[in-house]
Amino acid sequence: MAASSPRLPRRHLVAALSATLPVSLLARAAPAREAAAGCPDSNCAASNRADPARLDSGSVDRSAPGAAPDRAWPTRPVTLTIGYAPGGLTDVMVRLIAERLSRELGQPVVVENRTGAATALANTAVANARPDGQTLLIGTNSLAINLALTPGATPRDPLRELVPVREVYHTPFLLLVHRDIPARTLPGLIEAARRAPDAIDYGSSGSGSVNHLLTALLLQRAGARMNHVPYRGAAPALLDLRAGRIGVFYATPLDARPLLAEGSARAVAISSPERLDSLPDVPSVAETHPGCEGVLWQGLFAPPGTPAPVLARLDEAVRLVLAQPDLAARVASEGVVLMRGDADALRERLRGDIALWARVVRDAGIQPG
Repeated sequence: MAASSPRLPRRHLVAALSATLPVSLLARAAPAREAAAGCPDSNCAASNRADPARLDSGSVDRSAPGAAPDRAWPTRPVTLTIGYAPGGLTDVMVRLIAERLSRELGQPVVVENRTGAATALANTAVANARPDGQTLLIGTNSLAINLALTPGATPRDPLRELVPVREVYHTPFLLLVHRDIPARTLPGLIEAARRAPDAIDYGSSGSGSVNHLLTALLLQRAGARMNHVPYRGAAPALLDLRAGRIGVFYATPLDARPLLAEGSARAVAISSPERLDSLPDVPSVAETHPGCEGVLWQGLFAPPGTPAPVLARLDEAVRLVLAQPDLAARVASEGVVLMRGDADALRERLRGDIALWARVVRDAGIQPG
């Protein structure tokens, strides 16, 4: 987009909009843009932020990494706690995995949706739970982002207050560009943003959300500027992208599908380090802007002090579930990638995210929503 090009028109949504967007998106849509709270969507990591995790300190049981699995465990139902509302991608995926994990463990695995404070309530509940393996957390990037956005005098470290068990899955984002923007590639979009700083509006699922920070990271490293428009979740942002009220949005492949199918937006890049098999024509952001890739990841965590044999049993069961070929095939069409990393890999992923997002938040001057 040249400097003289006007900003996208602020058209109203047409009545036909609801006929083609998924009901799940419309049901989650809020009236317009956010000024502050709310985190209804699974890629929103930081809206409606209370004082973050504030996890009670505890020593992590790192003993016996090669401990034998406790075959007597569990003897009663296991709870998987997530910080997201029912019906979103995270909830659907965790329930799918919980069903299969129940068969591996021989006990029901129940999903508990404990929403609020940008997942901090769920994180805190598990950190403070009895360390018997019965209450577990499916944690996300928000563990690192919460820490970056609320440093405080005594910031809490999730690496000390939760025990990583195993990586579970990740979802990349598609960088969607409205059809009225001439740029058809990521380098073309960046060049347009450099020529006309802040002339292009980009949306996010909320200030401090994963897709906000990924876009901020890309713009920082590319030396470009766009105008940030935060929303209360992905659904209203997608509505405005479709209507031309914003020009750019990082969306999950599932959320992006309707807009791509009708041609109201195009995907110029995917945020993962490699291209997706299901979207082979969409280049990875790393191909032209290495170091700007990132995904929405999910990992399994336990309370500090959980016995090593229980952790070993959990690790084994989750590994077997994620190795099921039919599960990988079932979720691939939604842009979900099952992960293979063990506790050490999850710990290093979280440690890397803490360092990365602290720099991005500081350099971009991002404030919690």
